[in-house]
Amino acid sequence: MDAVNKTLYIPLYGKAYVSRMGILLEDAMAETIWDAEGFPLKGKAKSKWLAYYLGMRSTVFDRWALGQMEQHPEAVVLHVGCGLDSRCIRVGCRGHLWYDVDFPDVIQVRKRYFAETEHYHMMGFDIRQAGWLSGIPAGRTAIILLEGVSMYLKPEERMAVLQQWKQHFGEVRVLMDVYTAFGARASRCKNPIHQVGATEVFALDDPKVLEAAGLCFVQEHALTPEWLIAQLPNREQGIFRCLFGGKPAQKICRLYEYR
Repeated sequence: MDAVNKTLYIPLYGKAYVSRMGILLEDAMAETIWDAEGFPLKGKAKSKWLAYYLGMRSTVFDRWALGQMEQHPEAVVLHVGCGLDSRCIRVGCRGHLWYDVDFPDVIQVRKRYFAETEHYHMMGFDIRQAGWLSGIPAGRTAIILLEGVSMYLKPEERMAVLQQWKQHFGEVRVLMDVYTAFGARASRCKNPIHQVGATEVFALDDPKVLEAAGLCFVQEHALTPEWLIAQLPNREQGIFRCLFGGKPAQKICRLYEYR
């Protein structure tokens, strides 16, 4: 795997960590894969505070996906940049066509742990390349989860990807987390992704910029909502709020919904 692909081990560890604690999300598969892969992480990449944050972020994405699936029973679901995440198990396909998409070398590893079914499929593609959507039914509503991905796409690549989706599907629902310009600058110093060799990230300050791709900005979501912070050990909630809650955290990362 290249440096960007190796960043998948950081959220994998975080989800396994909180799952073992019995908080935020239940993810036995993350625990199993983490134990089997044994990827070496240290320092901030294995910080419990980052694990809490990544567990919360995944839970927010899970709940949004579930809500969208209930509203759009005919939709296809695309988890783009799926890594080794087990959202397809946590949420369940629920009769939808579900596509987990990532680079071919990531999907090769993923197939050690996940099996395709009538509704669940894995696709090894670079989403920046044309033509990869040809294997997914066109004209349908698409529920697209872009978790921990957009910051690795250059602005022109991000716009082109969204335009491809808009042209292929009848309706698009997208949830994506982004770095702000401040967050992208700050990440040059002490970002845990540096440990696996990823050094370049890209920002999005104005969510309405992406409306040029033909999507409408719907709303901003909280990455670390209070109801999830309340699940942390009491003595750690205040510290976590200072690190990842409220306006200080919003200066670094935001979570935007589009349709």
